[in-house]
Amino acid sequence: MLAITNSKPGGPEVLELTEVSDPVPGPDEVVIDVVATGVNRADLLQREGRYPPTPGAAPYLGLECSGVISALGANVDRWRVGDEVAALLAGGGYAQRVAVPEVQVMSVPASVSLLEAAALPEVVCTVWSNLVMIAGLSRGETLLAHGGGSGIGTMAIQISALVGARSIVTCGSQRKIDACVELGVDVAVNYRDQDWAAMVQEATDGRGADVILDVIGAKYLDANTRSLAVGGRLVVIGLQGGTKGELDLGRLLAKRAAIYGSTLRARSPEEKGAIVTQVLEQVWPAFEAGALHPVIDRVLPWTDAAEAHRVLERGDNIGKVLLQVGGADG
Repeated sequence: MLAITNSKPGGPEVLELTEVSDPVPGPDEVVIDVVATGVNRADLLQREGRYPPTPGAAPYLGLECSGVISALGANVDRWRVGDEVAALLAGGGYAQRVAVPEVQVMSVPASVSLLEAAALPEVVCTVWSNLVMIAGLSRGETLLAHGGGSGIGTMAIQISALVGARSIVTCGSQRKIDACVELGVDVAVNYRDQDWAAMVQEATDGRGADVILDVIGAKYLDANTRSLAVGGRLVVIGLQGGTKGELDLGRLLAKRAAIYGSTLRARSPEEKGAIVTQVLEQVWPAFEAGALHPVIDRVLPWTDAAEAHRVLERGDNIGKVLLQVGGADG
C-alpha cells in the first residue's frame, strides 16, 4: 500500500508518498481502508522529530481516520467487514490502510458523512476526556479554552454547551471570533490586542473560570492560574508556548485549584477504549440529532499533505483540516 512518510525530520517538504507494507490485524484489531484522515498538531511535531510514535504504533503520521473495515482479527466480534467507521489511532492514518484495536473504533453518526467523520475521533475524545472525565466540567460552570478557532477549540465550545457550561475562548483574529460566536460561544477574546485574563475576570464578575483547557503551556501559566476560580482546574494539553514556567504555589493553594497535564496518544488501548465508550454513550447521540457537528476548514487530497501542514503552521484554519485518501460517498 501507499503511505505519506518522512525519511528524515524537517519541514513539510520532507513528506512523501511511499510504498510500505500492508497492515496485518492482531487478534483484537480491525483493518480499515482509509477514506480520510485528520491533520493534527501532533503530526507536525512528529514530522519535526519532536514527538516519536509510541511503541508498536505505525511509524508514519495520522492519529484519526474514517473508512471501511476490510479485515478482522480472530477475536473481533463488534464489527463486520464493510462497516463504515471512524477510529482513534496511535499512528498510521496517512495511509491507504491502517490496523487499529476494535475498542478504538466508532460508528459514523447518521448526520455525518463518512468523509466528515475523520474530523471527529481525535478532537471529540480529547475534549471529552479532558473537560469531563478529568476536569469534571458540569452544568453552570465556566470553561476558558485557548485556541478557540482550532479543531479542539471549536469542539470545546460545542461540548461545553452540551454539558450545560458557559464558554469563553481566546482567538487570534476577528474571523475566528466570528466563527466561534456562530458556534455559540458566550465570550470570545482576541488575545493579540485584548487582555484576555482581565476579560475573563470581567465576564465572570471576578470569579474566574472553573475549567481552563490550555494548548499554550508555559507562556500562559501565570495568567491561567490568575484566571482560575476557587476550586478551578487547569488542564494543559499542548506546549505551543514552551515547557517551563514559574508557578505561584501560594495562589494555587489559596484557590484550592488543580493543574493536570494530559496527552491522549500514549494511552493504552484499554484507556482509549474507555474514552471511546463514554463518547459513544454521551456525545454521539448529540451528533446523531444534529445538535453537534464537525467543524471542517478544508479537505485536501492526501498528496497535498505538505500544504495541510503549512495551513496548521500558519494558523489559517478554523476547525479541522482533512486529507482525503480514498473514495467516499457524500
